[in-house]
Amino acid sequence: MNTYPSKLLENAVSELSKLPGIGRKSALRLALHLLRKEIAEVEAFGNAVIKMRKDICYCKECHNISDAELCSICSSPKRDRSTICVVETTRDVMAIENTGQMSGIYHVLGGIISPMEGIGPEELEIESLVERVRDGKVKEIVLALPTTIEGDTTNFYLYRKLNDLSLKITTLARGVSIGDELEFTDEVTLGRSILNRTLYDGAFLKK
Repeated sequence: MNTYPSKLLENAVSELSKLPGIGRKSALRLALHLLRKEIAEVEAFGNAVIKMRKDICYCKECHNISDAELCSICSSPKRDRSTICVVETTRDVMAIENTGQMSGIYHVLGGIISPMEGIGPEELEIESLVERVRDGKVKEIVLALPTTIEGDTTNFYLYRKLNDLSLKITTLARGVSIGDELEFTDEVTLGRSILNRTLYDGAFLKK
């Protein structure tokens, strides 16, 4: 067990070590790094984190992280509102946007169906997606979820919910390897998977 020369340092290390992927050794290294910085720099760092947590909101349409009621994508007149790309998290929006291959808008589910983790359809933004497409203006839904069992299960559930609404339902081409998370897929592969997306019919899950 580490012995700290300062209770204040120990408290800082304890808080930093609560961040994902940060152990106590890394937390100590970060705390000592901050200690060497000018007070103004540390205050700017702390204020940025506090302001992010207090003021950030979620887009009322797509549920992406936003600074305003509508995110910059949903409010852009340049986006194709007839195409909605369905993703798991904001990280996936960022990954797809980096490819420059998606001209449509997004819908962030906030997770995927995972019975093992107690996550069912009611915990996700699925009903709001159905409401978005009921007006008939949306022509295509792109299912851009992880190529995992949970992702495929969610794809199939969405297909069953949306299939009667006269929509073109597509999924990413399998240039994204089975088991891959979108945020860790290189931009070229992800971009090609978007461009070469295929019609989705859930056939492989109907057996």
